[in-house]
Order: sequence, then structure tokens, then C-alpha cells
Amino acid sequence: MTDTASAPPAPAAAPVTIKKYANRRLYNTATSSYVTLEHLCQMVKDGVDFVVFDAKTGEEITRQVLTQIIVEEEGKGQNLLPISFMRKLISFYGDNMQWALPSYLDYTMQSFSGNQERMREYFSKTVGGIFPFDALNHMGKQNWAMMEQAIKMFAPFAGQQPEAGQAETSAPAASSGPTREIDELRRRLDELEKEIGGLGKGISKE
Repeated sequence: MTDTASAPPAPAAAPVTIKKYANRRLYNTATSSYVTLEHLCQMVKDGVDFVVFDAKTGEEITRQVLTQIIVEEEGKGQNLLPISFMRKLISFYGDNMQWALPSYLDYTMQSFSGNQERMREYFSKTVGGIFPFDALNHMGKQNWAMMEQAIKMFAPFAGQQPEAGQAETSAPAASSGPTREIDELRRRLDELEKEIGGLGKGISKE
């Protein structure tokens, strides 16, 4: 009898390969059929992983195609991205804190997705269907605290206070470099959080 307990876990399914041709048609190599952005959107919702390649150059263009899907969905009136949020997001392009934002946004979205059942429970317990944004803000603050710890791993001396015997002339140096960048990132992320919180309050008053 074989020992099933020691059997290695089944390997994860390889992502589906989608090829995009010059005529903008998308070809699903797994089903040997042409698909649309709407089909890819549904694949995302169904949890089907895929990668998109330019059929001519072989370049991976998954990011561009996913961006197109978001544009399509936003164009249908399913507005998930507040204008103020998009403006602040655009302002990070080329900014010296751009490196930290993708990880922060990805972690926050992963946390939000993982708490969907909790969010649905909040909905069911909220009178009149008013979303409990205080609970969401609390989770957002927890996310930020963990992200801040991750940032400090890259800058272990950031945020440290000078020792008691240290000369006052060294104080400006302590607030420069990584610490200043982290403070700037925190300020700007706090602004994003306030914008989202303000949006929720506006909805709850309607």
C-alpha cells in the first residue's frame, strides 16, 4: 500500500496561453478558438490564470490586455476606481516612491479579497445596506502597519530615534534619506485612504 500522506502536492496548472494577432484578435491556445476581452474578463472572475503574448514578436503583453479589460469595464459604467484615486495613482508614475506602491496595492487587494466573506457578513448585518466603512478603514490601517514593517526591512535604520547621548547636530540626518521617503509615502497613502473613506461617507448619506 502506498503512503498517500507523503505524496507530493499536485503541481499548479500552467496558465492558459493567449495570443494576440495584428488584427487585435485574441486566440486561446487551450481551446483553439478566438476569444474577446469579455471572455478574458470572465476567465479572471473564474480564477483561470492566463498570459497573453504578441503573436508576431513573442512579447508578453498580459499587463496591457488586463488594462484594456479594466478600461472596457469602466466604460460600461461599472466604476470601481474613483477619479480622485486615479489622479493620485497617476501622480506616482515617475515618482521616487513608485517602487513601493505596487507591492502596497497588491497586498491591500489580496487582503481585501481574502476578507470578502467578512465583508458580505458586514453587509448583511448593516441596516439599509449602508456599507460599514469604519470596518474597512480599520482593515486598511492594519494593512498599512504590515506594509510599513515590510518597507523598514528595506531600510532598517529608517525611523530610528537618535540615542540620548547623540549630538543634536546629527538630528537632520536622521530625517533624511529612507526615513523622509517613507514619511512621504505614508502621507500620500494616507491621502488615498481619506479619499476612499470620504467616498464611503458620501454614499452612506444618500
